[in-house]
Amino acid sequence: MSDNRNMIIAIAVSVAILIGWQYFFGMPQAERQRQAAEQQRIAAQQEAQKAESTAPTPGTVPAPGAVPQAGATPSVTRPLTREQAVDATPRARIETPRLKGSISLKGGRVDDLLLTEYHETVDPKSPNIVLLSPSGAPNPFYAEFGWTSVAGATAKVPGPDTLWTSSSGTLTPQTPLVFTWDNGDGLVFRRTFTVDDHYMFAVKDEVDNKTSAPVTLYPYALVSRHGVPQTAGFYILHEGLIGVLGDNGLQEVTYAKVDKEKPQTFSATGGWLGITDKYWAATVIPDQSVKFDAKFSSAMLGGTQTFQADFLAAPKTVEPGGSIAATSQLFAGAKVVQVVDGYQKTYGIDRFDLLIDWGWFYFITKPLFLVLDWIYKLVGNFGVAILIVTVILKGIFFPLANKSYASMAKMKAVQPELTAIRERYADDKAKQQQAMMELYKKEKINPVAGCLPIVIQIPVFFALYKVLFVTIEMRHAPFFGWIRDLSAPDPTTIFNLFGLIPWDPGSVPVIGSYLLLGAWPIIMGVTMWVQMKLNPAPPDPTQQAIFNWMPIIFTFMLAHFAAGLVIYWAWNNTLSVAQQALIMKRNGVKIELWDNVKGAFKRKQSAKS
Repeated sequence: MSDNRNMIIAIAVSVAILIGWQYFFGMPQAERQRQAAEQQRIAAQQEAQKAESTAPTPGTVPAPGAVPQAGATPSVTRPLTREQAVDATPRARIETPRLKGSISLKGGRVDDLLLTEYHETVDPKSPNIVLLSPSGAPNPFYAEFGWTSVAGATAKVPGPDTLWTSSSGTLTPQTPLVFTWDNGDGLVFRRTFTVDDHYMFAVKDEVDNKTSAPVTLYPYALVSRHGVPQTAGFYILHEGLIGVLGDNGLQEVTYAKVDKEKPQTFSATGGWLGITDKYWAATVIPDQSVKFDAKFSSAMLGGTQTFQADFLAAPKTVEPGGSIAATSQLFAGAKVVQVVDGYQKTYGIDRFDLLIDWGWFYFITKPLFLVLDWIYKLVGNFGVAILIVTVILKGIFFPLANKSYASMAKMKAVQPELTAIRERYADDKAKQQQAMMELYKKEKINPVAGCLPIVIQIPVFFALYKVLFVTIEMRHAPFFGWIRDLSAPDPTTIFNLFGLIPWDPGSVPVIGSYLLLGAWPIIMGVTMWVQMKLNPAPPDPTQQAIFNWMPIIFTFMLAHFAAGLVIYWAWNNTLSVAQQALIMKRNGVKIELWDNVKGAFKRKQSAKS
């Protein structure tokens, strides 16, 4: 009766874990995605239907100077497509090996950018990723540069509605672009854009003073996003406003946090700030030697929540007949590790590599990626690289694992003596424990040594999970067969016979997510089950039930994880089985894998009888 009760408790606990996983992870994630998509649709309509002409402009901000809150231009009274919004203003084109788009002559904004090397899906014919879009379009996202002055100053400075004159029609890595604007009162503004072969723009703002009085101006730059974007919604990944701001260090502010709190301000020398997605980002980078004030803020403009990351640099005074200049940079593109690290080194950008969310275990996560990437360049397949790295990790931890498995083998060898001790002191738990510890000491056995392989595997597991989840190099990286994207879950499911039946099990209400059980998660579950059967069954019925259910629980849990992670776990289990069997054989311990498997099925048959 007690054994049956323990079995029922174990099953109930296992089912509770599955339901809890779905309730606290699966369902909230699906709901967040649905709400984000709906909010995005509503925001796009409001953005296009409401004019935002009431947004503050440079010259009206309080002293000693402040970055204006970016507004929406042009004002429209009907919804516009992205193409219509782009065509609504005169533009200078951008053409590089990896970028395609334009800079608006109205406001001088970088607000039209497509990433030519990346597509929305694994299909190379699918649309390119759209990074930046102008105001008036759905989901505006852009960068703006300029000058602002103290409150009450009479000098006219360029703003969002300023119409610049361009020196040429196209910005390329070989051809810079020069914008000019004369305020009509003796100040001439020039803005020079240059771009490299990847994703870095350099922006140089100059002012010529042809008046008879000095003029003091503050250079600024900002990244603005209208509407709350759809995010991955995972705790391990930051999406939102981000920056490294001198001694203030890394700052990560979510959309929800900046919406609820007052603007966050910082004073710094060196650093960068902007807005990041999972794989893409737009950040403005001030001169690393100049002191600046940075700010993360949110405001409601025309019925749409707008998020902004900006900096205001130290003031510059242009004397009569003189000139001043301010330089800054804009990173707008894919967060490729080699490219981001290269920019940090080339331009001396303070901790720019933290634009990629390596997490708290940076010292494990990034080196693990670098090893994976190095092997990938040798073998040409990230999945194969994962398999090779797993073998390398097994080799590194082999001495520790060897001791652990050897201790487990000794533990197995003394099982008859342990059973005799339990029977001898069945009514005296204290003496039972004392006798068992004396036996462990005599045979030099560490009873907790068997946990070490699992403990070692956990940080590596999370580091690999992080690498697969956050690095763009893993996005759409194929393995073999049906795995075309290692960063996405296995697309197959056993409940439609892996695609033979034209039916989507995920469409089933409530339990649909449980039915998305692919081939690789099943392989992983089988290898985990085999690894557990390599050891003798625990004497306690409750522990037996938990160990029996654990592979099933992990199979369903990991079905929602990246396929690359599941492949790693299955391969690691397979190597562990081989390693443990070898060590047990060397220690003269019988390998009872087949006996335990047969015993499991016999127990089931006996239960049915």
